[in-house]
Amino acid sequence: MLKPSSICVYCGSAEDVAQPYKDAAAELGRIAGENGIDVVYGGGRSGLMGLVANAALLAGGRVIGVLPQAIVAMEVAHGALTETIVVDTIHRRKQTMADRAEAFVILPGGLGTLDEGMEILAWRQLRFHDRPVVIVNVDGYWDPLLAMLERAAAEGFIYARGKTLFRVVTQVEHVLPAIAAQLAE
Repeated sequence: MLKPSSICVYCGSAEDVAQPYKDAAAELGRIAGENGIDVVYGGGRSGLMGLVANAALLAGGRVIGVLPQAIVAMEVAHGALTETIVVDTIHRRKQTMADRAEAFVILPGGLGTLDEGMEILAWRQLRFHDRPVVIVNVDGYWDPLLAMLERAAAEGFIYARGKTLFRVVTQVEHVLPAIAAQLAE
């Protein structure tokens, strides 16, 4: 099975979220670490972000956090990452994360996750990259977004130019096969 050497993970930093979301984040980190896949993410220590990072590190993986200086100043940065990259703006953060990743995984999250996930899909549609994108739809979390994306495609606003822009999985163990399928296209 083809697999990337690194994945960029977009996910929430909120602590008070449902257990299935937490379990999915920890499982993704563990799977990445056990498979020697570097995790690139937003660098936070809380919520799903912290769980992904901690699980990957515990499994022997490398974790690269990318944070704007303003977020570092809030003292929410994870303190035990393999590498921490501090940048000047949120735009530089997103570009740095994208540059360091061979694939993208979108877990449940809030506004930041929506922003980053939709931007990476827009970049793929515009052919700024052709790397795999996987949306992990834990307990139907992304159902409303997926319905909106289907409508946008049906109305002619989204086009894939002969390929799907992303894959959707409901279980974390299907992330690497979904990435492999896109790499093989």
